[in-house]
Amino acid sequence: MRALYGSAAALAVAASLAACDDAGTAASPAASGVLRPAPVDTAEVTKDAGVPPSDSGAAYAWNLPPGFPVPRVPDDNPMTAEKVALGRRLFYEKKLSGNGTFSCGSCHEQKRAFTDGRGLAVGATGGVHARSSMSLANAAYASGLTWANPLMTTLEKQALVPMYGREPVELGSPDEAVLLARLGEDAAYADLFARAFPEEPVASLDHIVKAIASFERTLVSGGSPYDRELAGEKGAMSAEAKRGMELFFSERLECYHCHVGFAFSDATVHAGSTFVELPYHNTGLYNVDGSGAYPAPNRGVFEVTSRGADMGRFRAVTLRNIELTAPYFHDGSAATLEDVVDHYAAGGRHIESGAHAGDGSKSPLKNPLVRAFPLTASEKADVVAFLRSLTDATFLTDPRFSDPFEKGLAP
Repeated sequence: MRALYGSAAALAVAASLAACDDAGTAASPAASGVLRPAPVDTAEVTKDAGVPPSDSGAAYAWNLPPGFPVPRVPDDNPMTAEKVALGRRLFYEKKLSGNGTFSCGSCHEQKRAFTDGRGLAVGATGGVHARSSMSLANAAYASGLTWANPLMTTLEKQALVPMYGREPVELGSPDEAVLLARLGEDAAYADLFARAFPEEPVASLDHIVKAIASFERTLVSGGSPYDRELAGEKGAMSAEAKRGMELFFSERLECYHCHVGFAFSDATVHAGSTFVELPYHNTGLYNVDGSGAYPAPNRGVFEVTSRGADMGRFRAVTLRNIELTAPYFHDGSAATLEDVVDHYAAGGRHIESGAHAGDGSKSPLKNPLVRAFPLTASEKADVVAFLRSLTDATFLTDPRFSDPFEKGLAP
């Protein structure tokens, strides 16, 4: 099975070399108000004191899948179990939204691999977004967050966008003083913040963001049938999926160039990375003017840089759990995995009529690796079977990632 061994090599290369909607404009919430904690026995609190600045995740018990490197962790936000526990609760906390109806988990549902099943996300106020909610699976390894914003390189920075983004509104969080007052109504938070941040045992917006980011870094998925087969479990993958894997890693389809390594993405970083890349790709979804234009205001990296070459360039998402994250592409314009495969087999999408009419396969801005290839119906079915073999059922039900407010689990 050449492709299986090829994918193992890709895992090794990834381990040695690398590892929501971003259109909003973040506001600057007022910095005021704190929650004062009850006394806490700091001897019971796990600390990362003494961890080298470049190794802020090394002291944490990650429990990573085989072949997965330790994620990169910011020097000012070392991982601790207490911080993750607080972050999990805040991730599902509806008090973070302006109207108290939404949480991070509203758009990132565990059963859907932390997406929401919508083509376009919907915020707390009912506004429809321009893009879909991205999966948070293995977000710890993403060198760039969101669909097309190269400025979003850490989970801490990105968390402020859904909280305080104005266009569109996602959570619509209140200013810091109001937010902390809301959290203060729950007596459990004072102790949770104290345990998570023993050196500065108060609640703050900075601590909220750091705790949520720490929880999101634990959302690691690597227990799919593909992974089990790679680890030596014979028969974990079906015969169809194995044939599809051969095609996926073939030069005919070229899929593995952008969906590579343990993360099945070319935008990865980890604790051992010696350099960081932020690749984005135009895949020929649109060509509304014959010169490669995408419909405004959803034009990829171009919206950030205004560079013509960045028109239509978006991040190659992870393919892990891709079976569960339909509809596909940044705007949910492909309903099924079969539609996605058809798109790439055609070398781009040809829209014959309407406001978005144009032949994406002829876009001069399209990534040259996106080129038409022959594929029979049975081969397409095999490729889809392989993509489905990347579904990690354990990840979807892991109680460590579940909503603590359900079934009275939250203190």
